[in-house]
Amino acid sequence: MALIVQKYGGTSVGTPERIKSVAARIKRCRDQGQEIVVVVSAMSGETNRLLALSREVSSHPVPRELDVLLSTGEQVTIALLCMALNELGCEARSYTGAQVHIRTDSVFNKARILEIEEQKVRDDIAQGRVVVVAGFQGVDQCGNITTLGRGGSDTTAVALAAALEADECQIYTDVDGVYTTDPRVVPQARRLARITFEEMLEMASLGSKVLQIRAVEFAGKYGVPLRVLSSFEEGEGTLITKEEEQQMERAVISGIAFNRDEAKLTILGVPDQPGVAYRIVGPIGDANIELDMIIQNVGADGTTDFTFTVHRSDYEKALDILRQLADDLGAREVEGDDKIAKISLVGVGMRSHAGIASTMFQALAEEGINIRMISTSEIKISVVVDDKYLELGVRALHSAFQLE
Repeated sequence: MALIVQKYGGTSVGTPERIKSVAARIKRCRDQGQEIVVVVSAMSGETNRLLALSREVSSHPVPRELDVLLSTGEQVTIALLCMALNELGCEARSYTGAQVHIRTDSVFNKARILEIEEQKVRDDIAQGRVVVVAGFQGVDQCGNITTLGRGGSDTTAVALAAALEADECQIYTDVDGVYTTDPRVVPQARRLARITFEEMLEMASLGSKVLQIRAVEFAGKYGVPLRVLSSFEEGEGTLITKEEEQQMERAVISGIAFNRDEAKLTILGVPDQPGVAYRIVGPIGDANIELDMIIQNVGADGTTDFTFTVHRSDYEKALDILRQLADDLGAREVEGDDKIAKISLVGVGMRSHAGIASTMFQALAEEGINIRMISTSEIKISVVVDDKYLELGVRALHSAFQLE
């Protein structure tokens, strides 16, 4: 019998009717001879409701108590789903993260899983039960409830699949797989039958919202095959797995990711001296601002221009820091632009094909789109453009690389 871990997100269990529908799907899988472990999120909107409640009583909730509060959302879902399964004659048992002994560190609101004691789950499976586990939560060594951060249920599912050595981890969501790009931008976008961990990790980090980055990292590390499926329609979905040698000569580009929430900052005329880069990015990092793309241009006059991008929500904060640094560094000027976007090509086929960059740049040039920054890796090329050209650029590249 195949052992499958299934994860259902908030929209999939957003109403009692949808919970019943999920229960019926699980029972069909069980009747087909599969052993099933289920991980669920809180019902759609519930986590936001609980956050709003916390803000009504405290402007700065104590992180430990916030985790106690937020973990209750998934507890509701696991109980309701088990009720629905038992009503269908499919014996099921629910567990919170603490009951399954999902051990985490003690970083409240953003904990990381350290280990899972899976024997209790195995015992229930051996007795023919469906096990339903609360996603997004665990417990630290002191017995405190912890949560894994937004999207943490994906990570719970992958971690359980790894611990149980499951045949597959299936992520059920409101889309039927991973597409070449967002179908809302390019209606001709195509669902991918399979994609590598490496490609999916790049897609997730570059703006694709299908899977949480930590979950993909976990799956790649432990070799857990992931499949993205729709909760609302039948289909094969998209399989995310390791790269196979016979697939090396397949399509050059697997997908196009993009991110609208980018901002660019430049400090001009900084003396070109050892350590100057650290003197710029150090204070930015100390302010808990993540840098994305970084470019340094050295001029003939012994100065350098240093440009980097940040999340748009951090733009004003980063700009203030740069302006404060400018005098100390002897910089000539500080510039900023919060109306940019990033477009990225992703594909393991880049390793064995030349000319990807030139095709990309030509397609954008033909549409009159100016490239502001460029960044590359072994399987990715990213460019920064004015945000008003984002959708036009994505459509042009999707056509240029024949991804329809």
